[in-house]
Amino acid sequence: MRSDAVHRVLETELAEARRRRGGETPQVLDVGGGSGVWAVPLARQGCVVTVVDPSPNALATLQRRAADAGVAERVKALQGDTDALPSLRPRGGADLVLGHGLLEYVDDVPSSLRALMEAASAGGVVSVLVANRYAAVLARALAGRTHEALRLFRDPDGRLEGSADTVQRRFDSETLRRMLEEAGLTVEAVQGQSVLSDIVAGSVLESGAGAAEALDELELAAADRPPLRDIATRLHAFARTPS
Repeated sequence: MRSDAVHRVLETELAEARRRRGGETPQVLDVGGGSGVWAVPLARQGCVVTVVDPSPNALATLQRRAADAGVAERVKALQGDTDALPSLRPRGGADLVLGHGLLEYVDDVPSSLRALMEAASAGGVVSVLVANRYAAVLARALAGRTHEALRLFRDPDGRLEGSADTVQRRFDSETLRRMLEEAGLTVEAVQGQSVLSDIVAGSVLESGAGAAEALDELELAAADRPPLRDIATRLHAFARTPS
């Protein structure tokens, strides 16, 4: 797995879950996991991963990717959505439940968050990764699309009505934290992913020795530091269920 702030947090939690299990394999539930961008690397780390996604095509891609990576026996693909989680979750709940790129598209965010929480084991963790509304505003402004930037800024859900944009909502850090807490979760961290890397030109990274490494170090340092965190392309929240 990559070494950005999100992966660092997940790796630490999975190591702790393995310790709690007395060395047994951690159970991960990836909701909306699609083609296995997160599931396959987690399986390669030794986790058992159940992926729930409504798209049969995405699940077929997941199975091919898992087979190519040699982890097919540790990845289970199930068709469904958040409404089906009570019958699809691992027995006893998952140590880690992922909802990455999910909340932007669901019809009912509070209901989906409750479903994620209930799919986790007691004391387990829910990890959500969402599009950041302020990053979308900044990106469009820098690209000269100022009318779109203004519309995104003014829209309460951070969406572009009447456009080709398919995102139903975008989040800021305060809204994300509040929604998780209202669902009954204890938020342990809210951090950014791609704080600066998406706005630094590739030519800059090629301009000098060590530039890419310096940016990686800056990304890790800035991930949980407002106001830099609050312009990250995506916001990551890490929240624990009641014990």
